[in-house]
Amino acid sequence: MSRLRIATCTDPGARGGNEDDLRQGSGPAGHYAVLADGAGGHSRGEEASYRAVESVARALAAPEAEFSPAHLTRVVRDAHADLLREQQGQRRPEHRMHTTIVALWVHASLEQALWTHVGDSRLYRVRHGQGELLTQDDSIVQHMVRSGMLSEEQARAHPQKNHLLAALGIEGDVTPHTVVRPVELMEGDAFLLCSDGWWDSFEPHDIAAALHRSNSPEEWLDDMRRHIAGRAVPRQDNYSAVALWVGDPGDMTIARFEDTVPRGLR
Repeated sequence: MSRLRIATCTDPGARGGNEDDLRQGSGPAGHYAVLADGAGGHSRGEEASYRAVESVARALAAPEAEFSPAHLTRVVRDAHADLLREQQGQRRPEHRMHTTIVALWVHASLEQALWTHVGDSRLYRVRHGQGELLTQDDSIVQHMVRSGMLSEEQARAHPQKNHLLAALGIEGDVTPHTVVRPVELMEGDAFLLCSDGWWDSFEPHDIAAALHRSNSPEEWLDDMRRHIAGRAVPRQDNYSAVALWVGDPGDMTIARFEDTVPRGLR
């Protein structure tokens, strides 16, 4: 299989600071991309996302990392535990912090991938020209959509669309949504990890259309970034993304989706 290419982009939007954070790199077990969107008073959102991506990235790059769903789930739970330890005894809301997380881990052979998430940062895949959302948000509104109480169109304008049901750093345990087994990669697969400030501007077919106009992961992200900036949304949230290409997305591939249902949604 051809080489792997990765590009990143992060922008504060119309906000004074940027509470998104991301990392990409590699270790003996494979290549990883991690993205987080933090929240909290007094810059604690920035701290939460930084701590989470640092913790996950460091664990996936470690020599002892085992490429397995169980290990990936444990790594995310460890990041959650780290945030809880850091804010032990903090009761005032402005001193609390939490963050979403989404991570993609590609085996060193480039033949398989694992992914996981908590919160509403998302992972998309474009395969054979078709865009597909691979994650399901831990949010009140998306729960209502899955229950048939809201349409996707109604969800976009719902006042509670950013209210999360799960995030790293919240009190109690979290259950990362990790694929149940490694998923086969195909030549030309393209993945996009992104925060809600990014995905709120696109449907899966828009993401695929931007890919068709691009010759590199950098061009793909820049195409979408220009679209977000051009909308000039008042109080545009921070928007960040990581693009990962396996070979050339222009090549024809065969769609297979049976392994993409996260643990707990089966």
